[in-house]
Amino acid sequence: MNEPAKSQRIDKWLWHARVTKTRSLAQKLISSGKVRVDREKVTSSSSKVIAGNVLTIALPREIKILEIVDFAEKRGPYSAACLLYTDLSPPKPEPKKKDDEPDLNAGLIAGPRPTKQQRKEAMRLKRNPNNSGF
Repeated sequence: MNEPAKSQRIDKWLWHARVTKTRSLAQKLISSGKVRVDREKVTSSSSKVIAGNVLTIALPREIKILEIVDFAEKRGPYSAACLLYTDLSPPKPEPKKKDDEPDLNAGLIAGPRPTKQQRKEAMRLKRNPNNSGF
């Protein structure tokens, strides 16, 4: 039987853990300096990682902090990929409540679109507001 891997290339691990969609995207992420292993910047995708390493990954919309727990021989489903790491990322802040912001559409009433006759009347009133017809 094969003994489980004690170390793995970082690009392969990122791909197996489903942090990136492809290995080439993982390599680009690493070479651009957006991955740190135990607070040290890594720029070589052939660098080895071991269980217990903490990865800090700067993704376009978030920063992930992952502790490596296990390795995989091949890329599996998301449920299996979640078992490869422990997510240490801080919780995302809750979005602001709508009560804090004024409602700009408070006075508007949603309804059916105006008819052609109603639009013509509105245009006539805009051109000459003093002649309202009353």
